[in-house]
Amino acid sequence: MPDVSRSASAPESSARFNAVQQHFHKVIVPLWQGPGWNPQLALPYEALDAEQRPLPPQRYRAMACARQLYVFAQLIGDASAPFAEERCAALFRSLQRHFHDAEHGGWFYSIDPEGTPLDRRKDLYTHAFILFACAHYWAKVREPLVESVLGAALEVLAQRFARGDGLYEASLDQDWSQLGCGPLQNPLMHLAEAFLATLAVRPDQAVQNALLSLCQAMQKHFIEPQHGVMMEKPLGAVDNWFEPGHQFEWYFLLASSPQLRGSPLHLSLERAFAFTEQVGVEPESGAVCAMLDLQPQVRVKDATQRIWAQAEYLRALTLRADGQATLQRQLQALQAHFLHAGGWHECLDASGAVSRRDMPSTTPYHLATCYSGLAGYFA
Repeated sequence: MPDVSRSASAPESSARFNAVQQHFHKVIVPLWQGPGWNPQLALPYEALDAEQRPLPPQRYRAMACARQLYVFAQLIGDASAPFAEERCAALFRSLQRHFHDAEHGGWFYSIDPEGTPLDRRKDLYTHAFILFACAHYWAKVREPLVESVLGAALEVLAQRFARGDGLYEASLDQDWSQLGCGPLQNPLMHLAEAFLATLAVRPDQAVQNALLSLCQAMQKHFIEPQHGVMMEKPLGAVDNWFEPGHQFEWYFLLASSPQLRGSPLHLSLERAFAFTEQVGVEPESGAVCAMLDLQPQVRVKDATQRIWAQAEYLRALTLRADGQATLQRQLQALQAHFLHAGGWHECLDASGAVSRRDMPSTTPYHLATCYSGLAGYFA
């Protein structure tokens, strides 16, 4: 991988990164310590409104709990965040207490506002994030119970979700019976991310093998051969599309991984990077559009600008030897258009106007992973 260390980076970009990182610690994290936290259930609310008030809860998702477990686990050991370990312990307990299916194993998708299981299906996206969060949490605390849950998540993924062809079912019923969903790109990407997080904290040949098989299957079944982009559904599916944000997210996972760098899947995403920028990023503003069609021709399907896609593009640029000027532009755009004194704007429309004013509890995960990549870039 090319050396993209920032010894020659512009001082103003480093100062801007420090500012957005401080914003994360002083504005965003406190939102989920205070108004975003339901102390009765010991869970984060699904979202806050623009005035930092919880939206009336309709549900609580295990995935949202796991993402917040990851965010606070990253803060363990930070002298400015003495609350982190206690919050992680509460989130970890809640994950088991509210969402674990004692009868069938695995974890429910959601509970209702009173804490009763709501959507009892078994969702790959959810289980991938539970594995991901537990790997990061266990890396910080090394508690046997956390490793036990990590192991249980791996067992469920291998025995229940795996199809035998390297891919995994996106959703199964409560009792693990088939729902006919098949594989989908996004949960598979987060499964790869979770496998990488697991391998970062312990050697595990079975996980290594599963990761390599997954990436081989993604190359075969999801990579559109003409441009090399990652499609959202398997090739040949009806109404297929691709998302630049996911393209950049995959690129970072592959390019930053010693296990995956240089693999056919990494080479496909490397080949497609310039094309994705060309068709999916507005050159003046740096806005990353949400969705594009490739058939019958390349066209924007959804021009919404989502903060998570902006963050993923920014993180991907930290691994591009030729991306310094673009990274500076994108960091400025994130700060100017999405971050504000009260939190963040979740979505802008095609013209740059705020189109979604709520602040979901799941978004800090994307900012935390982005800022982690930037911290390495500016180190």
